Amino acid sequence: MPRSILGKVADLPGAAGPSCPHRLPETASPRGVTPSLQCPTCGSGRVAQMLGDNGGVSFVCTSCGHSWS
Repeated sequence: MPRSILGKVADLPGAAGPSCPHRLPETASPRGVTPSLQCPTCGSGRVAQMLGDNGGVSFVCTSCGHSWS
């Protein structure tokens, strides 16, 4: 069994090739991670944006668990 299916995806018709404008760059951040923010407690860049029940926005560090808004 292959370790990754990424090589197989490139063989599919209509797959996003290296020159495709819809292809994400290799350095793209995972979904929900905001790379421009840093945790004020530990300084990590692993910060997720959360939506509250009242529509407010807050942030949580996925490294240390600190949350702020």
